[in-house]
Amino acid sequence: MKQGGQSSGQMAVRLLFLAAAGIGLLLFTVWLNRVDKVPLVSREGQTFEKAVVTAIVQDNMTETGTRVGEQVVEVKLLSGEKKGETLQVTSSSGFLFGAPCTPGMKVVVMQSVAGDTVIASVYTQDREWVIYAFGLLYLAVLVLVGGKQGIKGGIGLVFTFFSILLWYLPMVYRGFSPFWSAVFICLITTLATMLLIGGFTKKTVVATAGTVGGVLTAGVAATLFSLASGITGYNVSDIETLMTLWNTLDVQVGGLLFSGLLISSLGAVMDVAMSIGSSMSEILTQNPGLTRKELLKAGIRVGRDMMGTDSNTLILAFAGSSVSMLLLNYAYDLPYRQIINSNNIGIAVMQGLAGSFGVVLSVPITVAAGAILYTWEKRQPR
Repeated sequence: MKQGGQSSGQMAVRLLFLAAAGIGLLLFTVWLNRVDKVPLVSREGQTFEKAVVTAIVQDNMTETGTRVGEQVVEVKLLSGEKKGETLQVTSSSGFLFGAPCTPGMKVVVMQSVAGDTVIASVYTQDREWVIYAFGLLYLAVLVLVGGKQGIKGGIGLVFTFFSILLWYLPMVYRGFSPFWSAVFICLITTLATMLLIGGFTKKTVVATAGTVGGVLTAGVAATLFSLASGITGYNVSDIETLMTLWNTLDVQVGGLLFSGLLISSLGAVMDVAMSIGSSMSEILTQNPGLTRKELLKAGIRVGRDMMGTDSNTLILAFAGSSVSMLLLNYAYDLPYRQIINSNNIGIAVMQGLAGSFGVVLSVPITVAAGAILYTWEKRQPR
C-alpha cells in the first residue's frame, strides 16, 4: 500500500513537472515569435499562387530536344484574388526557376498585381503535395514497422522539426548566439525524444547525458579546428547574402556554421547514446550481479562495435552533400594544394570529422554515465 501511494505521488510530481515545463515552453514560444521582421527586399503586390497549365501557346523545344528561351503558356489560377481567371504567362528554361510545362501540370505562378494589371510568370512546378505525401508515407512506415515505439519516434521527429522552426530560427533572428541556441535545441529535443522512448527512467538520463556530451564534444572539436585552420563561419559560400542580415539585424552569422554542425550531428549521437544506454540496462537486468567495473567493460565492448559503423556516418553524410563540389574539382583538374587549402574542403572536413568526434566520444561518456547510475543503489551503504 505504501509502495502504491509512493508510486502515485511520483506520478503526480512527474505530471506536475511536465505541465509546468509545457506552460513555460508555450509562453517562451509565444514571446519568441512575436517579432516584426524587417523586410530585406520589397515584395509589395507580389504573391505566389497555385495554377494549372491549360495550354501551350508557344513552346521553346528545339529540334535537338533542348529548351532555349521561354515558353508561353496559358494557366488557370487556383488561388489568390484572381482565382478562376485564365492568364497567359511565360516560363523560363532555367534549372532553378521556371518549369518545362505540359497541359495539366500543376505549377506555382509568381504574380504582381497593380489594379487591373497583372504581371506573372511560372516560378516552378507545384510539388507541395509531393513533400507532404512523402512525409506522411515515412511516418506511416515508421508506425507500421516500429509499432508503439515508431509512434513515439514520429512524435519526436515532429517535435524536433517544430523546435528548429519555432525556437532556433527566431532565437538567431533576435540576435541570440547561434551556437548556444543550437545547444538549447539539442538539449530540449534530446530530453523530449528520450522521454518519449524511454520514459522517466535511468536509461533516459544515461542516454541524455551521452547525447549532450557527444554534441558538445563535436562543438569543441569544431572550435579547435577553426582556431587551428583559420576557417570561420564567415568563410561559407553564401556569406555575402548573410552579411545583409548582420548589417540589418545584427544576426551573428559567424556562428551559423558551428550551430548547424551541432544540429546535424544530434541524430547520430542520439542513436549511439540510446543504443548503448539501452544495451547496458538490458545486460544488468539479465545479470544483476555485475559489478560497476564489469558493466563498464561490457558497455565499452558494445560501444566499440558501434564505433566501427557509426564513425563513418557523418563523414559520409557531409561527403555526400559535397559530391557536386568534388566532381567540379576533379573535372577542372585543380592542383592538390589549391583543393586541400580551399575553404569549401576545409569546412566539409571540419563538419565530418568534428561530428564524428562527437559520435565516437559519446561512447565513453554514455558508458561512464551508465556504469555509475545503473549501479548507484548497489554501492550505497545500507
